[in-house]
Amino acid sequence: MAYQFARIELYSRSGKSGRTTDYIFDEVTRVPSASVHVPSPKPPEVVYGLHPDAVRGLHDERASAAKTSRTDRNGKTSLKAIRKDQNTLAGLIFSHPVSMDEYRGSADVRRDVSDWEQRSIEWLRAQYGDRLVSVVRHTDESHPHLHAYLLPDDVEMRAGLLHPGYPAKNAVVAAGPLPGEDKKAMGKRADRAYVAGMRAWLDDYHTKVAIPAGLTRLGAGKRRLTRAQWHQEKAQAAALKEALERARVVEAKGRAYIDLTKKKAAAIESDAAKAKASADRFKGVGGAVRAVVDGARESALRDSLRQEYAAAVTATKAALEKARSDADRERIARREIEKKAAEQRHALRLQAQRLASAQQKIRDLSRALAAAVDEPRPISGGMTP
Repeated sequence: MAYQFARIELYSRSGKSGRTTDYIFDEVTRVPSASVHVPSPKPPEVVYGLHPDAVRGLHDERASAAKTSRTDRNGKTSLKAIRKDQNTLAGLIFSHPVSMDEYRGSADVRRDVSDWEQRSIEWLRAQYGDRLVSVVRHTDESHPHLHAYLLPDDVEMRAGLLHPGYPAKNAVVAAGPLPGEDKKAMGKRADRAYVAGMRAWLDDYHTKVAIPAGLTRLGAGKRRLTRAQWHQEKAQAAALKEALERARVVEAKGRAYIDLTKKKAAAIESDAAKAKASADRFKGVGGAVRAVVDGARESALRDSLRQEYAAAVTATKAALEKARSDADRERIARREIEKKAAEQRHALRLQAQRLASAQQKIRDLSRALAAAVDEPRPISGGMTP
């Protein structure tokens, strides 16, 4: 087994064949009477959201408070409690194809399963938002698998709205037969809408979760593949997984290099700004000193007064010369720094272009590999979503 397994089911408080919401919560928490199919039951491990016991309490509270509008014979509308056979909980199961022996015996396998779990949770959050209230892991059966639970957020608590197939089917039924279409034909069209909704849901999961995990969309038996064809398809799925992992590594390294280059360029530009400010400061000092010197030269001070300030004037001239010399050095240093900054910015642009080219090559490779694993059309009547 190296293909994805994802399933969604709806449950009510009264249930069918005894599979009530209470039974589902008993089963996932490994209450003995509901887990006789498990040789050595172990408690579930919460990987997202609430513990199943907390989900049970929240579900029961909401279901008891849920109301639906009903109109009597006189046309009066009132709010009534929802029926106990109305579906109020959606449960999903996702299973990974590795065996529990492989899971326990290999750190690499556990890492792959963990990555698959996180992608599954992210996909669920994107699909259902706050209606996803819990995801738990079971490790006491043949394969590691996840149970996820959805609670409706509408006043009538209609879990059917969370199902990918039923809303599409119900829309066809609600619209009624097409011109010249009888009820039987309409029913078949509604069933096709259900299948299309489920297929789209599973295809989206395959694209966003199963492909990065190296899993195929369907198993060999569903499509009557030979053993050689099945092994070839599994190899293609593994190659696509490896290509995507390499793409992530290349992209991460490229982004890290760009970030480092930007930091270096910013530091060089900061040094250049400081050098310019320092040079401007020296330029201002030089102007002030020149004004003092010129004023002293043009004044009509008496010889005794000029002598008295001769030492100060000499010191001021020396300070002026030093300021000019320092300003010249600062200007030369600033030009060097600005030159380096320009070269670094040019290198950054070249690196960005190289990274964009690498990313395009990766996308081309991903599309090529996706085309390589493209499934053949299902044989009529030979597959389910």
